[in-house]
Amino acid sequence: MGSDVTVRAHWLAQQHLVDVPQRWAHVQGVAATASDVARLLDTEHADEIISAAWLHDVGYASDLAKIGFHPVDGARFARDIGMPDLVVRLIAFHTGSEFEAEQRGLLAELYEFTPPPGEIVDVVTFADMTTSPTGAPIEARDRVAEILTRYEPNTPVYDAVSASAPELLAAVERVNNRLGQVNANGPQPR
Repeated sequence: MGSDVTVRAHWLAQQHLVDVPQRWAHVQGVAATASDVARLLDTEHADEIISAAWLHDVGYASDLAKIGFHPVDGARFARDIGMPDLVVRLIAFHTGSEFEAEQRGLLAELYEFTPPPGEIVDVVTFADMTTSPTGAPIEARDRVAEILTRYEPNTPVYDAVSASAPELLAAVERVNNRLGQVNANGPQPR
């Protein structure tokens, strides 16, 4: 069982995404990965990371899509219902959202929110980039390729993912390195 905030985030994601089965499957996989990784790497912020993973794609829900840019639509929703500030900021800035905001001319809307610390948003990005649309694990390079096959060249998502791929892969590598350090050091005394 999770904290109150993670339970609420799970419930909200399910309410808004259950009618979009593939998106819901992806979100469940991202949340599971984020839970595993956050509990190893960032116990202080684990609840916020897991909650953001549950809600990272909620802005795709038709009833929440206001400007048509899911990180901002999702972050505004989370802010408006009183989710913790870090959760809101992680939703806004997950998985290279700055690149897509620039493509869409929505940087001002994105910067309604303060960017979260890089090592924390890296965990959400890692979970998103290592989870396929069906919720199964996937290599990050394959995830980039998969996204690019779903969008036409010269569209905001295609161009943003093409431009942000090096940074997305670097975020995954940073988290893998941190996980490697934790595994090399073994369990820590309590």
